[in-house]
Amino acid sequence: MRTEYHMLHNTRDLGGMKTSDGRRIRGGCLFRSGQLSDLDPADAEQIRASIRTIIDFRTDRERMEKPDTELSGVQSIHIPVLDSLKAGISREEQADEKLIGSMLLKPREAYDYMCRMYREFADEFCSKQFSRFISLLAEAEGGVLWHCTAGKDRAGIASVIVEEILGVPREAVMADYMATEKYLSEDIHALTQFVKRQAGTDSDAADESMNYLLGVNSAYIDSFYNTVSGKYGDMDGYLREALGVGEEMTGRLREKYLIP
Repeated sequence: MRTEYHMLHNTRDLGGMKTSDGRRIRGGCLFRSGQLSDLDPADAEQIRASIRTIIDFRTDRERMEKPDTELSGVQSIHIPVLDSLKAGISREEQADEKLIGSMLLKPREAYDYMCRMYREFADEFCSKQFSRFISLLAEAEGGVLWHCTAGKDRAGIASVIVEEILGVPREAVMADYMATEKYLSEDIHALTQFVKRQAGTDSDAADESMNYLLGVNSAYIDSFYNTVSGKYGDMDGYLREALGVGEEMTGRLREKYLIP
């Protein structure tokens, strides 16, 4: 059963997900999340009880603007997935201003932008960072939580990679990614209304644009998978060539994180 949290709407345990060979991901080991600033005390205690390592995919500026709540006994490791400022994925204030100024009333551009960003997750820099992340999972003792800001893009792709390595069927991988739509729906609505008030617009185009920029879409993951296939032939090729995850590492991770 997946762990539910009180205030962290996009924090969840991958435990219980079934793999193609009939096994399941071990509960209490692998967690995905949004940012951990201003934690509710109950959530902080629950995280501290389950997790020994936190991996933060955010940029330096994001971390400075909203630092994670410090948790005693928990190691924090910074692996920035983005090497440049990107609106829609990075939640830096400067990026948000760019987002509002250039795409608020242009939903098609917002959609295309996000698809392009997901293609970039397969580039050399991002792949190098995800490779570091997987190496840490192989060595970690105790539960591991990885997060970005909203927990949908960088943390979402990291979760896709983990689930693919562990042998979760593609349909279930996609369902886990799309579940973020439920977890973040209230936050997306509130932020969209705030941005529209600030911009002085009530346009439906603004709602559509913000949903593309702040939400999830199966086309985004398809963009990532298609890019991987174009560069490496298939997901196995990507894992092996870009991330250095071959048969030995795959077997090691499955032995560590799967149960009958």
